[in-house]
Amino acid sequence: MSLRKKWISTPAFKIFKKVLPPLSATEREAMEAGSVWWDGELFSGRPDWSTLLSYGPSSLSEREQSFLDNEVETLLAMLDDYKIVSEERELPGPVWDYLRQHGFFSLIIPESYGGRAFSAFANSTIVARIASRSTSASVTVMVPNSLGPGELLTHYGTDAQKERWLPGLADGTEIPCFALTGPEAGSDAGAIPDTGVVCMGEYQGEQVLGLRLNWDKRYITLAPRATVLGLAFKLYDPDGLLGDDPEPGITCALIPTSHPGVETGDRHLPMGLAFLNGTTRGKDVFIPIDWIIGGPDYAGRGWRMLVECLSAGRGISLPALGAASGHLATLSTSAYSVVRKQFGLSIGHFEGVQEALARIGGLTYQLEATRRLTTRALDLDQSPAIVTAISKYHMTEMARTVMNDAMDVHAGKAIQMGPKNYLAHNYMGMPIAITVEGANILTRNLMIFGQGAIRCHPYVLKEMETAANPDPQAGLAEFDRLLFRHMGFATGNALGALWQGLTGARFSGSPVSGETAVYFRQLGRMSQALALCADVSMLMLGGNLKRKEMLSARLGDVLSHLYLASATLKYFEDNGRPAEELPFVHYAVSRNLHLIGDALSGFLQNFPNRSVAFALKALIFPLGNRYRMPADHHVHAICRQLMTPGGVRDRLSALCYRPPAGEPGLGELEAAFEAMVAVSELDKKIARAQKDGIVPRKLGLADLLEQAQNAKVISSAEAQQLQEADQLRRRAIAVDSFAPGVLSRQQVKRENAA
Repeated sequence: MSLRKKWISTPAFKIFKKVLPPLSATEREAMEAGSVWWDGELFSGRPDWSTLLSYGPSSLSEREQSFLDNEVETLLAMLDDYKIVSEERELPGPVWDYLRQHGFFSLIIPESYGGRAFSAFANSTIVARIASRSTSASVTVMVPNSLGPGELLTHYGTDAQKERWLPGLADGTEIPCFALTGPEAGSDAGAIPDTGVVCMGEYQGEQVLGLRLNWDKRYITLAPRATVLGLAFKLYDPDGLLGDDPEPGITCALIPTSHPGVETGDRHLPMGLAFLNGTTRGKDVFIPIDWIIGGPDYAGRGWRMLVECLSAGRGISLPALGAASGHLATLSTSAYSVVRKQFGLSIGHFEGVQEALARIGGLTYQLEATRRLTTRALDLDQSPAIVTAISKYHMTEMARTVMNDAMDVHAGKAIQMGPKNYLAHNYMGMPIAITVEGANILTRNLMIFGQGAIRCHPYVLKEMETAANPDPQAGLAEFDRLLFRHMGFATGNALGALWQGLTGARFSGSPVSGETAVYFRQLGRMSQALALCADVSMLMLGGNLKRKEMLSARLGDVLSHLYLASATLKYFEDNGRPAEELPFVHYAVSRNLHLIGDALSGFLQNFPNRSVAFALKALIFPLGNRYRMPADHHVHAICRQLMTPGGVRDRLSALCYRPPAGEPGLGELEAAFEAMVAVSELDKKIARAQKDGIVPRKLGLADLLEQAQNAKVISSAEAQQLQEADQLRRRAIAVDSFAPGVLSRQQVKRENAA
């Protein structure tokens, strides 16, 4: 044995085994599932920015664009979201028929089975477009194209299962749901109490090998209408009918809802929205063994299947809803800021409103950038669980922020329900997006860094594998090799963090020049700080790090904002570096860096070993934490862009359905916005005349226009134009009211339908 191995590696190996955080079987499967992508670069401390930019932009094929321009547009014109939610409480029959007939449930199913086989980016864009019109309709389309029977069958199903189910799922004759969550198992899906026992039983008059199932599930979208149920349960084989393992583990099966003993039909009412969501139960339900997805060979492999598929679906569906919320908030709030007047001025000229509007614009730019980068990963055949967890958590949280801001700016307009209210249902749906596919609190506190620190680190997972090696000598030899590489990695990060802190990263590389070069340098600096803090925290805290959720969550925030900022810079480059987008980039990335600085400061302030915390702070922030929130001039620049038709405003509202000009809600608002912008110069002429004393102040519109005409400030044609614009403005800011008895009759109608 070498001296190095004897005196350094062997003692270190023993210590490493003691401090090694214990991994459950489900945690290990989750850790090993999927792939490491750009998140690995960010965790390396030395991200290769040329790699990021080489991924290329997301784009739609001709088939995908045609589907959006035709089938999706037709669907959107069919949807009356107020009527769907407030009166009918589910999608109307003609809408269901249209979804089935035109392949909305087959976006991910291969063409060979009748599906559309669209890209992840197209899937995301379709869901987002529908969400801008109706959250209930978008969720109905989203679920069959996310985690569920279609995706599981495509990846793992036997040929016979694919032939049996995929054509029906593609043409809409089969409606799928997937039952994972139950009363005692939510984010901890590995704790599901639902069981399946391998046994012999009767099926179609014959004794066959199968499973005796018992389950109780809730929150299952489409369950009340589903014809086929995907079911996750824990499998037990006490008699060894499948093999030597009496507890194979989590397994997934596919069951027709018409099968004896399957109970569906009861509905939940999530935040009052109209998509179908409900319960399913079964007691002593016997199914043949070949109903296990993938057949008997996949018994006990369900958790890995779910993690791999969920990591893809998590990066498409809920981020699409988040992006749609941003686009809707941008379109509506920018227009309302021009149309609504207080104290004789459009409210968008008040800095309090501008602060909210700029936040909407800056975050929407980042939402769209993140949507595109994440779906780009999936279309490159990656399955990055950490990246999709970041996208789900932060995009739904950013969407919640922009919707809150939109509601604040719209004020009373936003809280009166009716056909004119274009924000309320999206606002009501935000807690649903926050909650499903892993509650956001646990995603942030346990998953992003908890898994990312091990999965994305260049050495830790490999070192953990050496500790689990059944051959101790072979494990030690490999650990010895990894240990000294790891030590060099950590030393380099410590020295690099100090150098970059002292120099402000001015001498670090950037793949571009111009105003955004500084951001690439600062993100590289913070990547190195993250790598250093991760190494030190795992070394000092070991397995206790899992229980220090607030500490690990702060490091997860650093990784997350590095990813969000990366996506933003890439989106700007993909768009051709347009100058008009720079204020949005400055706003978004400055905010990311500020939040990274806050997260690291919070981590250092609360790190248990104060001496180590002091040393880390000296290395990372030797001159102090100088990251600041976006400057006010960026706020003003964003508002000028958003309160002007075309340009960036159109790009950041492109996912929104644009209804006809006279339609209540957005149709009225957009018509008023365009009219008000068209007369803005006339408004300025009158304001100058009032300032000069030519026209009196504080007159009603009719008198003001008459006085302005008499003073030759405006012509009669211009007065007519101003009058028409004001009529559109008044129509746009109006809210719904209902005659006595109307609302009670709607309630009776709902009760009769129920």
